Parts: sequence; C-alpha cells; structure tokens
Amino acid sequence: MSTAPTRVQLRLADDWFEVCDRARLTPGRGLAALLPDGSQAALFLDREGRAYAIDNRDPFTGAAVLSRGLVGSQDGRPFVASPLLKQRFDLETGRCLDDDEVTVAVHSVRIA
Repeated sequence: MSTAPTRVQLRLADDWFEVCDRARLTPGRGLAALLPDGSQAALFLDREGRAYAIDNRDPFTGAAVLSRGLVGSQDGRPFVASPLLKQRFDLETGRCLDDDEVTVAVHSVRIA
C-alpha cells in the first residue's frame, strides 16, 4: 500500500496553496517558496515538527533572504535571524525582536 507524500500548504486568501513535499523541509533550515502573486514565503520546521511561514523579504534591506537565516529560540519562542544584518524575527508573530516597530507578514501553514 503506497501513501501519498505529505504536503506543506500555506493559507492564501480563501484557500490553501500547496508549496512542497514535507520531506523538503529540514529542521533548523529555511526554504523559500514562490507564491502565486510573485512574493516569496520563508518556510521553517522546528525539531518538534511544527511548521512556520513568514515573508521572505528582510524589511531592513529589501532582500529576499530570511529563508537563509539562522534559526533559534529565545524564551521558548522560535525566531529566524536575517543573514544580512542579523535582526531576529519571531516565527509565530512576525515581530522583530530587535525593533518593536518592524514586523514581517506571517502565513498560516499546515502539513496535510
């Protein structure tokens, strides 16, 4: 009996958009995904198997690089640090941990 591969999906408007196979996500590493509107999302998987998705564009530089950032946690909250200027973004809320006035968009994500 064969099983269909597990798929990662993002909530866009009123529907779910299929991004990739679950096997493409590696805990601690990001993956960039091109969305139908031409923007990019940065997807992450933590060691417990929870998936996160935020905008891939670094709001401080404008570069689409957050998927290549370093993943960590602070006070039990997962974050990614931009590979350029090292600002940290909370993966659950999109809030910049180093500048309260800056956020990135967060996407609802599921593995189905």
